Amino acid sequence: MIHIVFEQANVDVLQKAIALDETLQGNIVEIKDDYAVGTIANIYETEGYQQRRDWWKNLLAFSPYKEQLDIVDDKLTVHNLIKTLDENTEEHIWIWMGQNQHDVCGYYWLMSQLKNYYGRVQVLYLNNLPFINEKGLIFYPTHLSEIQPKEFIKAKKLVREITLSEFEVDTDEWKKLCTENALVRILEGGKKIVSKEETFFDKEILAAVTSEFQKLTKIINNILGKMKIQTGDVFLVWRINKLTEANILETQGNWEKGWKEIEVKIFNNQ
Repeated sequence: MIHIVFEQANVDVLQKAIALDETLQGNIVEIKDDYAVGTIANIYETEGYQQRRDWWKNLLAFSPYKEQLDIVDDKLTVHNLIKTLDENTEEHIWIWMGQNQHDVCGYYWLMSQLKNYYGRVQVLYLNNLPFINEKGLIFYPTHLSEIQPKEFIKAKKLVREITLSEFEVDTDEWKKLCTENALVRILEGGKKIVSKEETFFDKEILAAVTSEFQKLTKIINNILGKMKIQTGDVFLVWRINKLTEANILETQGNWEKGWKEIEVKIFNNQ
């Protein structure tokens, strides 16, 4: 059994769940890229793949994660996954995803490459499902990492095969999104992903910035803490830069020294 997840935090909690239930025993593979943002046109071709890497390279400059571009190679991960499936016909895959655009876009990107393995690819989509939190209260998680490890044992009962129809319909849906090639994709419900403009999160950015300079890191933490539809800090910083170029925001500090040196406020042209 090979478990597929889409965030490091999900790897950690699934490892704890496996320790509690040996029937879940298997390798955990993480798809690391965030396919809910960025260019995805011709993503399976060399040119499209390189365009996406170049886009990320631009965003990651001066961030705490700039070294990660060389670590993230989902293309190689899938190559190795398919190699394992070809070499071991008994092997099968469980794709775990929470109700968020990061996981669902990752699912679309991945499953579109696994049609030849119909019957060996299972999915666990924790969509609008109640779980018990650490305080014993019912809640509806949007991310796998919010679920207690012992609750994963209950979740495994939800596993089911991806149907032939889903391989057709979901692959077509992903192709449509790739053709639209928006820079933001959000989850509207179920597995419905909708393309949005790159300005989609600007309203939340502007609500967190004041007329006085504040540390960039403080602003980002405040935004992430309040967002209903989430994105990553790297994308938010990129949008802050774009808003600065448009004379909507103003920044000061040395980007070469990293985010911690940067301060942001509303631009005042008086």
